Amino acid sequence: MSARQRPLMPAYAPHERLVIQGRSQSELWRLLLGLCVVALITFGLTRAVFALAQVVLPEDSYWAFLTAVSRSDTPAGLLALLGMMGAMGVGALVAANLLHKRRMSGLFGPWRDFRIQFLRSAIAVLALACTVALLPPQELPQDTYRAQPVAQWIRLLPLTLLALLIQTGSEEVLFRGYLQSQLAARFRHPAIWILLPSILFGFAHYDPHLYGDMAWLIVIWAALFGMAAADLTARSGTLGPAIAFHLVNNFIAMGIVSLQGEMSGLALYHLPFGPENTDALRALLPLDLGMILCSWLAIRIALRR
Repeated sequence: MSARQRPLMPAYAPHERLVIQGRSQSELWRLLLGLCVVALITFGLTRAVFALAQVVLPEDSYWAFLTAVSRSDTPAGLLALLGMMGAMGVGALVAANLLHKRRMSGLFGPWRDFRIQFLRSAIAVLALACTVALLPPQELPQDTYRAQPVAQWIRLLPLTLLALLIQTGSEEVLFRGYLQSQLAARFRHPAIWILLPSILFGFAHYDPHLYGDMAWLIVIWAALFGMAAADLTARSGTLGPAIAFHLVNNFIAMGIVSLQGEMSGLALYHLPFGPENTDALRALLPLDLGMILCSWLAIRIALRR
């Protein structure tokens, strides 16, 4: 490895496995054009799904489908929304191959290491979550209620996990697998290739319609989450830890206990408030950030990184 390629932080040396394929064609114009390709493919595939639904469904069912996806407060609506986010991952894979001649392994890392690191990371975060759940007080917040029968939730569980894997995997492929590694192929300093994708990841969660005055705090929360995932990716040299980290976090937030309203269709329990309750949401964010920090540490311990 040349002096220019050698990482400033030895702990990030494994990241080179994701970066090396992007070095030969690391011009910034390629990356910017690649992001345009991602946007076009994401938009085109999503529109194609809606166009197909309009053709095969009766008019009333089509409008019901649109409403279900936009609100995502039913199992079918949220499953459809999460599944369609796979278009983002397809776009990242196409852009990386088309503009940088990168193979899929160059975005995910070696399969054997990816698989082992994914499993270890998922087990570590799940073990942490179970431990926290068993600590006193063990009761859910007052007025939290069961959103669907347990039997139905169990039947939906395989689809829930698959849809969340598609959603989280696609986001990680784009922001950590493609954008982060391509920036690292161009710029040596981690401050650039960790912070910039994380900031963009944060802005992707900006939704003032849903979160109101809390929208910018959600952006900051998402950017900090992105930094943790970026650090794990650089330390491990695969997307396995970041995807596991993201998947378990979203499963707890969308599959176990969720806010009321949008994105709540797959949860077993609903909290007694929605994202419009800024005071309650503001009180939850520090706890959530604490869990992100503990999960990041748990994965590092599990991987010995």
